[in-house]
Amino acid sequence: MGDRKNNNHFALFQPYLEKIVDYNRRFAGYFDAKKKPYDALLNEYETGLTTETLDQFFETLRAAIVPLIAKISEAPAIDDSFLFQRYPVYLQRRLSDYLMEIMGIDRNHCAIAETEHPFTTNFNNKDVRITTHYYENNLVSSMYSVIHEGGHALYELGARDEFNYTALSGGVSMGIHESQSRFYENIIGRSRPFIACIFPKLQELFPEQLKHVTPEDMWRAVNKAQPSLIRTEADELTYCMHIMVRYELEKRLIDGTLKVADLPDTWNRLYQEYLGVAVPSDKEGCLQDSHWSGGMIGYFPSYALGSAYGAQMLCVMEQEGGNFWEEVAKGDLSGVTAWLRTHIHQYASLYEPQELFEKACGVFDPAYYTDYLTKKYTALYGLA
Repeated sequence: MGDRKNNNHFALFQPYLEKIVDYNRRFAGYFDAKKKPYDALLNEYETGLTTETLDQFFETLRAAIVPLIAKISEAPAIDDSFLFQRYPVYLQRRLSDYLMEIMGIDRNHCAIAETEHPFTTNFNNKDVRITTHYYENNLVSSMYSVIHEGGHALYELGARDEFNYTALSGGVSMGIHESQSRFYENIIGRSRPFIACIFPKLQELFPEQLKHVTPEDMWRAVNKAQPSLIRTEADELTYCMHIMVRYELEKRLIDGTLKVADLPDTWNRLYQEYLGVAVPSDKEGCLQDSHWSGGMIGYFPSYALGSAYGAQMLCVMEQEGGNFWEEVAKGDLSGVTAWLRTHIHQYASLYEPQELFEKACGVFDPAYYTDYLTKKYTALYGLA
């Protein structure tokens, strides 16, 4: 996959992807012959998930977010240029240590290392490991990967001891796991209170780069919405549009209504329709992810579900009262983590994903997510 991507040569990858799609169809029948093939694949990552649920979910997103992206594209751009100066890696490493401290991650049980692509792995609730990748000319790339992976780590660290070394250990599903990482990364990490809290530390570490920057400038910059080509670099608002493209494509690949040979053109058309961007090459288009080459068809929707789950969790937390936003502004995330540990983390894989979520938040409703995004980005960009 790597050579074919770097050479921007989809035709070389096509016969392999055709075999992967065929094998996934066949394995879907082995997984559960009673389900639609794509539903069976979805359930390998999120038990109980169906295309019917996802069709409704993505239609809700499409109706609300596509017009919002179009409005923002006509609004004055937010200046985030100061984020792309030279930020020495050794100082970014200090920032990572600080962020893990603020998040309340016990370093006796959670290590951090450096890899090409950030990830989290765990052995039990006493040994969890996260990674990040530093870019000298991009302050927030590693900053938010640490917060994101830290969210995954807190989930694993928060499980009850009794589940260690059993079939119930670890997070219950990809969607629930992503709800935790994206809750910390986006809902907390990109909030005004959190940015106000960490900004003095940022200026202490990078005094020259941030000399003329205010906390408000930083908050606006880290929330800038701009349609882009690459999923992993997408902002909070546009990210789920990247997932929606992949969902529609792999659903059709599995049901046979889309041929692998037609994948690049269909990918490019959907990116233009949903995000308003022209795809210049397959390397920046349908060859950018490793999931399909690894056989993981049905994985992508979990990313979008996780974001939506998190927005509904936030609403319930706020309805239950408390002053957790005031605590966040003071650098205390213990109230946030305590709620998530009580309702999500401690149970590991004891409950199925839907049951766990409904115990915490009631019936899943994607309107919580679209309302959250609409409110946040309408205020950020001053839209009428």
